[in-house]
Amino acid sequence: MTQTFEILGKFDQESDCQKLLYAPLGRHLTFRETAVYRVEFEGDAAALEAFVRQVLLDPISQTLRDAATPAFESAFVLEYGMKGGALDLEKETILSYFRSLQNPGFTIQKLTLRRRIYVFGKDAPEAPFVRDICNPAIHTWEVRRAA
Repeated sequence: MTQTFEILGKFDQESDCQKLLYAPLGRHLTFRETAVYRVEFEGDAAALEAFVRQVLLDPISQTLRDAATPAFESAFVLEYGMKGGALDLEKETILSYFRSLQNPGFTIQKLTLRRRIYVFGKDAPEAPFVRDICNPAIHTWEVRRAA
């Protein structure tokens, strides 16, 4: 089975996209960023969610949601993460902690960490974001436009 979790900052707000880019856009766009954890697993789904809530979520400053649908209406979403062969220290730390648990109630078959950037603004171009955020040597990415 697979479950995908998205973690959002409760106190985060839309920020100016110029923070993300090397060159000016020529128009004002904003963004929000979230973390996405896709877990392929066997076992108890409730135990997996409890693990995610305990290990990956700060309940004071973050909220957890199902990542199957977008959290926000935006011009587009850029989702990116490390390639399979690249060293991902956060992923390795999560898996190392998981392996140290006594009888967690589930087994992680595969863990994929991604970042989601929701870009807001009319006619927002995706190319500058892909160019300046994603490194083809270490990242995979996907851009999804609003329907």
